[in-house]
Amino acid sequence: MSAPDYISFNARPEVAEKITSWLKLMLVEKNASRHTIEAYARDLSQFGSFLRHHLGDAASLKDLEELRTMDFRAFLADRRKQGVESRTLARQLSAVRSFFRYLERNEILANPALSALRAPKRPHAIPKPLDVKAAKAVTSDKDSSPVGWVAARDAAVMTLLYACGLRISEALNLNRQDAPLDPADQTLIITGKGGKTRMVPILPVVRQTIASYLQQCPFELDVDGPLFVGVKGARLNARNIQLVMQKLRGAFSLPDTATPHALRHSFATHLLSSGADLRTIQELLGHASLSTTQIYTEVDGAHLLKQYAKAHPRA
Repeated sequence: MSAPDYISFNARPEVAEKITSWLKLMLVEKNASRHTIEAYARDLSQFGSFLRHHLGDAASLKDLEELRTMDFRAFLADRRKQGVESRTLARQLSAVRSFFRYLERNEILANPALSALRAPKRPHAIPKPLDVKAAKAVTSDKDSSPVGWVAARDAAVMTLLYACGLRISEALNLNRQDAPLDPADQTLIITGKGGKTRMVPILPVVRQTIASYLQQCPFELDVDGPLFVGVKGARLNARNIQLVMQKLRGAFSLPDTATPHALRHSFATHLLSSGADLRTIQELLGHASLSTTQIYTEVDGAHLLKQYAKAHPRA
């Protein structure tokens, strides 16, 4: 994959060229994922759009060098006014900082104003998993689509997310040759963020739902081609599964937090509630740091307190 040159960076050609070079460096040398590259590209595009309005013209390299701390603060304030949350603001500031560090390392320009800027404080949030009953409901092939094979496909994808703890991108990036159909296939090799691979166990229900989908799929799938396809035969898009979950939320009266990624949270939380240790869950999720996995202990703790409050006579 090449850097997303199709995105307009709202800057002078000399700046757009540097942004593209930086993104390609991130992709090749830093092994950043496609989603990270696209997010950074959008962040720099929005920063360029702000500067065009703020400065009265598209930004040049000289403009970038002369930006003051108050200019960067104005960018964050403008994004906040548009309803952008702190987590996204922090990521956008991180993208801008990373780009400016690239410019300084390559002796293109240096601007110390960014060092005086604090990142927006991120709110402490814990994952919001589905309960076991809801997780089982959304992984069923009933009512997700009037088209039989599409319903079977959706059930197979949802089951992978919940039974294996996959990210939606990891499930949709699987190829036909990866399909675990043989009972001897006890594990599946998943390529996650940053190209890191991990091994996840395969439950019989996963093999069953994938086999059911493949039996009903009207397309002849190439071995090296996508496992999950849309109605036109192309690799399935994440947006399709998000829309499926949106429909299921209405069907089963689930909260807005019931997203495809919530099935991954449910996987981790339900394992922890059943006695699995954090190190094992860390490996299954592909987390680089145990501290990332530890957030699920807060979820489990919150669940225990809720059940205590409901059940104890003096609560």
